[in-house]
Amino acid sequence: MTQETAIVLFKEKTIRRTWDQGEWWFSVVDICAVLTESTDAGAYWRKLKQRLNTESDQPVTVCHGLKLQAQDGKQRVTDCANTEGILRIIQSIPSSKAEPFKRWLAKVGYERIREIEDPALAQERMKQLYEKKGYPKDWIDKRLRGIAIRQNLTDEWKARGLINQQDYAILTAEISKATFGMTPTEYKAHKHLPAKSGANLRDHMTELELIFSMLGEKVTTEISKNEKPDNMPAHKNVANRGGP
Repeated sequence: MTQETAIVLFKEKTIRRTWDQGEWWFSVVDICAVLTESTDAGAYWRKLKQRLNTESDQPVTVCHGLKLQAQDGKQRVTDCANTEGILRIIQSIPSSKAEPFKRWLAKVGYERIREIEDPALAQERMKQLYEKKGYPKDWIDKRLRGIAIRQNLTDEWKARGLINQQDYAILTAEISKATFGMTPTEYKAHKHLPAKSGANLRDHMTELELIFSMLGEKVTTEISKNEKPDNMPAHKNVANRGGP
C-alpha cells in the first residue's frame, strides 16, 4: 500500500483507487459491486456502460484505463473515474447506498488533499488501519517505517530514470533473493498465501522479517545514490548487493 495506490473501505467493502493527475481515480467495477451487491460486478458495469453509451453521459469521457492490482496480484488496466465521474455514473445505479456513498466519496477526497499538505496524516491513517486489523504497536511502527524506506527507494529509482512498475518488481525480487533467498512470489508460497489473493506479503511478515526487508532496501538506496547506475543490469547488480 502506498499513498499513490491504495484501497479504501466503504461499509467493510474494498474499493481500489490510484492517485493520478492530482486526484483520486476509483475502480468503477468495485463501486458497482458495493452499490449493487451484484455477484458479477464486471458484467453489471459492462451492461451499464453500453447503456450509457447510447445516452448523453458517454462514460468514455469520464473513465480512464488505469492500472490497479487485480486479484491475481498483477497490475491490470481497469476502468477508473474521478470523483466527478463517479458521481455521474452512480446517478444511473438504483441503490439505497447511493447517498451514503456520495458523502463517503467527498470525505475520502478531502482526506487525500489534507494528506498531501501534511504527509504525517497519511501515516496516521495507515496506522489506524493496521490497528483495526489487530496488529501490535511494535509491528505497526516497523511496518510504517518500512513503507517510508520503500518510498525512498522508489524515489531513487525514479531519479535514475526507472518509471516502469515491472522494473521495480524485478529489482524488488533481486533484493528479496539476496535477503531471504526467495523472490516475493516464492516467499508468498512459503507463507502459504494464495497466489491470486492479492495479499500484501509484508503484511504477513514478522517484525524480524520487516527489519531485514528495511535493511535490504535502505542499503540498496544508499548504494544507488553513491554509484548512480544508469542501466538495468547495473541496477540489478546494486539490488543484489543491497540484500543483507
